[in-house]
Amino acid sequence: MRVMVFVKATDDTEAGAPPTEELFTEMMAYNEELVKAGIMLAGDGLKPSSYGARVQFDGKKRRVIDGPFAEAKELVAGYWLWQVKSLDEAIEWAKRCPNSTFEEGVLEIRPLYEAEDFGDAFTPELQEKQARLLEQTQKS
Repeated sequence: MRVMVFVKATDDTEAGAPPTEELFTEMMAYNEELVKAGIMLAGDGLKPSSYGARVQFDGKKRRVIDGPFAEAKELVAGYWLWQVKSLDEAIEWAKRCPNSTFEEGVLEIRPLYEAEDFGDAFTPELQEKQARLLEQTQKS
């Protein structure tokens, strides 16, 4: 199963406080473990929300909202995409993560949908089309 692991933002990450060399070293070692175990598919840190924007949908209308956004604890500061056997395995890996904030921090783990989760609506033809699109993105 694939899971997305969200690193929740803090006031420090939203302020753009740079990580220390110690933290970079710890996170690199952790990422190395994930890669060696065949768990990590992707991962990166995100700039503060002041660099971002939201596109809000209302029917056919679109509205752009520039960052920063309120409530740092509701924002995402980074992510991983992992391939694991179960949610329990993902939880065990997450518990081993260095605490990047050195204070209260949160990792949120969410399973990704797989083709079988959609039933008959996701026809074999649509699955083939999705596979072709994914293949094209990986060539880039």
